[in-house]
Amino acid sequence: MTVPALIMMFVSMLTLWGGLALSIVHLMRTPERVVDEGDH
Repeated sequence: MTVPALIMMFVSMLTLWGGLALSIVHLMRTPERVVDEGDH
């Protein structure tokens, strides 16, 4: 593989896995609230 191809591969992997890690951290810090709608 050429150097530009390796750089693009690392950038895309960092974007993908970094975004996944950030979303997991965000969800762990601020969990979703369950809203009880009741029986309407």
